[in-house]
Amino acid sequence: MNKYFKLCAPALLALSLAACVTDKAEESTSNNTAETSATESQTEQAKTQTITYLGEKYELPAEVINIVAASLESMEDAAMLGIKPVGVLEVGGKVPAYLASDFEGATLVGNKMEPNAEAILNLDPDVIVGTSKFPEETAEKLNKIQTMIPYSHISTNWKENLTVLAQLAGKEDDAKKIISDYEAKVADAQVKSKEQLADKEVLIIRVRGGVMYIYPAGVYLNPVLYEDLGAPVPEVITTAKAQAELSLETLAQVNPDAIFLQFEESENKDTPKALEELQKNPIFTSLKASQNNEIYVNAIDPLAQGGTAWSKVKFLDAAAEKLLK
Repeated sequence: MNKYFKLCAPALLALSLAACVTDKAEESTSNNTAETSATESQTEQAKTQTITYLGEKYELPAEVINIVAASLESMEDAAMLGIKPVGVLEVGGKVPAYLASDFEGATLVGNKMEPNAEAILNLDPDVIVGTSKFPEETAEKLNKIQTMIPYSHISTNWKENLTVLAQLAGKEDDAKKIISDYEAKVADAQVKSKEQLADKEVLIIRVRGGVMYIYPAGVYLNPVLYEDLGAPVPEVITTAKAQAELSLETLAQVNPDAIFLQFEESENKDTPKALEELQKNPIFTSLKASQNNEIYVNAIDPLAQGGTAWSKVKFLDAAAEKLLK
């Protein structure tokens, strides 16, 4: 037995050592694989970032360079922040005149009703800033190209809008300053507005397709008037659930003290004389606002979207100038 053991011992030792080496090699391979997977995961995470906007998360490249502004709302805020998108919308085949100098050299990517997916794809965007007004099929088409952030068209989301766009471009400090400057202007204006507008009915009317429209208190330019300046909200505005047609007869019943009248030619192609005819209408000329010369036509650019930092700043200045003496 001893002789047999002596003969077998070296072989057993060799097998044991071989098994040990194999186990260590497998363990090393396993550890290396895990480390490689972790490294790859970290690398992948480093290539992307997650943006949270109005409660939703959006995954984007870690570095956002090519921004396509596929909505007039995002274009207005981009202009406020000094951001130069590689692609912007057109109105009448060109960049809207009131934003033209801000986006000189940008590629046109269709109009607000139908962005051109092919033109956007050719720009290799890192993000597409669209609008919450897009139909589902339009949103799906753009998201296949790159993540599309549905920029809110609700005026009361203007701070969140400006902030997320600033975050994409690394301009958070600029956004904070724009917001704080606006709030300071509101505070200054309220010193007069709380007294001078307390008993004054003011309407903002938008003429589209030859028809007068009004909006709810939280939509379009209305928040500047009714929230920031504190003007009383007329009943006709309170009952409006969305863009609502306003007849001359109803307007006469309201008989406002002042009217801000917005008329854009591209929105009235089939009724180019609608504004002129309205201003000559006997019912319209008999209004208190007409009699007191408080009809303000296009106090800011008629294409202004209303619920953006650009629109709010411009309209606050205009409304304070016209209404506060």
